[in-house]
Amino acid sequence: MRNPKRTITIGAAAGLTALGFLAGIYFAVTAGNAPKLESGVAHAVETPNSATRDAAAQPQPQPPADSVELSESQLRALKVGAVEERDFPIEKGAVGSIDFNQDLLTQVFTPYAGRIIGLFAQIGDEVKKGQLLFTIDSPDLLQASSTLISTAGVLQLTSKNLARLKSLFETRAISQKDLEQATSDQQTAEGALRAARDAVRIFGKTDAEMDRMIADRKVDPTLVVNSPIAGRITARNAAPGLYVQPGNAPPPFIVADISTMWMLANVTERDAPAFSVGQEVKVTVLAFPNRLFEGHITTISSSVDPTTRRMLVRSEIADPKHELRAGMFANFVIRTGAPERSLAIPFDGVVREGDGTMTAWVTADRRRFTKHTVKIGLTHDGYVQILEGVQAGELVATEGAIFLSNALSVAAR
Repeated sequence: MRNPKRTITIGAAAGLTALGFLAGIYFAVTAGNAPKLESGVAHAVETPNSATRDAAAQPQPQPPADSVELSESQLRALKVGAVEERDFPIEKGAVGSIDFNQDLLTQVFTPYAGRIIGLFAQIGDEVKKGQLLFTIDSPDLLQASSTLISTAGVLQLTSKNLARLKSLFETRAISQKDLEQATSDQQTAEGALRAARDAVRIFGKTDAEMDRMIADRKVDPTLVVNSPIAGRITARNAAPGLYVQPGNAPPPFIVADISTMWMLANVTERDAPAFSVGQEVKVTVLAFPNRLFEGHITTISSSVDPTTRRMLVRSEIADPKHELRAGMFANFVIRTGAPERSLAIPFDGVVREGDGTMTAWVTADRRRFTKHTVKIGLTHDGYVQILEGVQAGELVATEGAIFLSNALSVAAR
């Protein structure tokens, strides 16, 4: 008969042995999935999923080839604005030069021959009408003055004689015939004196000066030559002691009225139909780049130069401040049609590339700029007409576009 206690003990031992075997298997299996130990540190083994592998396999988007991204400091060198519409006047232009208004220019000659004894004006002086320019010692004036003095003496003598004969006639000491002859002589002397005064007056002498010559019995041969108009002395060919004659070139002085000036321009044969007499023009000169002078066309040449294929257009320009000078280089424009409204970008926002194309830089985020080729048209008041290449409202670099073009060229090297 078996011992029950022994049987229970053997069974319990067998059960414990089986549990130990199963526990070993469990730990062996789980050990394969447990973190590996390396240098005493546990590392988790990650297995990438399919979504991560697909994202890594896809190519990342690349920025456009003609684009530049700027830093915050570089952006300070630029100005950005929207493309907007502006009015561009339809104008024709040409280059020319300023000249004196030849219709208001006077050559001052001496009315009689003589030697210059005094000069009272220089080139560039502003003179008034009647202002003294020069004096000459004139033999003709000397002769006329002598005649004046002698005729005045004859008149004085005949007048005294007439008065004496009148008193004698009253006492019947002389006949009627003698009195009439004395009266005739006195009247003849009066006429001769009036003619002599007129002759001297032609030389510019006043009545007071002639009365003084008669009273002093002293001849004044100094001929005074005054300016016939108000204006500026543009030429002087006179010198003390120089013998001058009426009408002999060159004239001693040239005086020009400078209230208006001429602008002489040569326009192309193709533009000739756009010009007509009376059209208003606007003129700029290099000396006053911020000034605009206004005038109108007065003359259009009736022929075209066979060599240059250009024709002369002359305009009269108002110059109330007397700032223009003959020979100044000038540009003029004339409006020939109604203004045209179109997209526009400031001058500094358009760059002329090395191949001759015109470009502008467009941005959406004010940081990355992309180069666009544009077609330009008219220019006016600091803006360039854009015919194609950008759209209204797009943001473009309005200043510093040349900096962006240089940056792209450096990056491409």
